[in-house]
Amino acid sequence: MTVIVILLVLWAVLTVVGFAIQGLLWLGIIGIILLVGTLVFGLVRRSVGKKKRQA
Repeated sequence: MTVIVILLVLWAVLTVVGFAIQGLLWLGIIGIILLVGTLVFGLVRRSVGKKKRQA
């Protein structure tokens, strides 16, 4: 879980830097994609872990 939080913070920083500097707009777009992907991955992994504990 700690790794996912660190990745989310890293992607958020990349997104802000990408949108702050106009020449790095692509970095902002990649940051958003990675942020959403990491969130989805973390939520899926978390829900699978809960289901295993309940069974």
